Amino acid sequence: MTNFDKKQIASYIDHTLLKAEADESAIRKLCEEAKQYGFYSVCVNGTWVPVCRELLQGTGVKIAVVCGFPLGANDSAVKAYEAAKAAEQGAEEIDMVLQIGRLKQGDYDAVREDIRAVVKAVEGQAIVKVIFETGQLTDEQKIAACRLSEEAGAHFVKTSTGFGQGGATVEDIRLMRANVSAAIGVKASGGVRDFETAVKMIEAGATRLGTSSGVAIITGLQSSSSY
Repeated sequence: MTNFDKKQIASYIDHTLLKAEADESAIRKLCEEAKQYGFYSVCVNGTWVPVCRELLQGTGVKIAVVCGFPLGANDSAVKAYEAAKAAEQGAEEIDMVLQIGRLKQGDYDAVREDIRAVVKAVEGQAIVKVIFETGQLTDEQKIAACRLSEEAGAHFVKTSTGFGQGGATVEDIRLMRANVSAAIGVKASGGVRDFETAVKMIEAGATRLGTSSGVAIITGLQSSSSY
């Protein structure tokens, strides 16, 4: 196993809180932890962007916002508006869920255009990560999702919402890394809860880690989180 120190691992982490019941005090705690431990970003629902911007301005910690979350079945125009509004308020990264049903039925043009609509909506303002929900897909569908995401101009491919079936696996990270160009990042999310798993994902090709267990990963304390 490659030698990583805790500071290096922290720099990969999108410190995540997406539960519906999360209130402002929980979001404020998330931001304070991100600053304390040196996480790359916080990943939140769109309503919390102004709070995060207030707390993180000038810290170097970025704000990531989910879009079309967690099902991906929104109309593309709605996703584009959601992403644009988040970017306008200060989000620098958009984690969108692709249209899973259309992908599974082979409607690849629709999937590509759905992603492209979000990419165009935030062009020059934010990068776009495309969430696949890999636990619901065959390897062939995962490969197709990788290629469609890159064709549509996305900047990252991402395993899971953390709310669906399964989560990140080393095998899926390797598969995704092999099917996008070097310019595209790969984000492992869902089930990354300890330091050893985080390292394995990075060694497999992950360039970002989405987890609500960031503090546990860095401190070695046990996490009760499911994301």
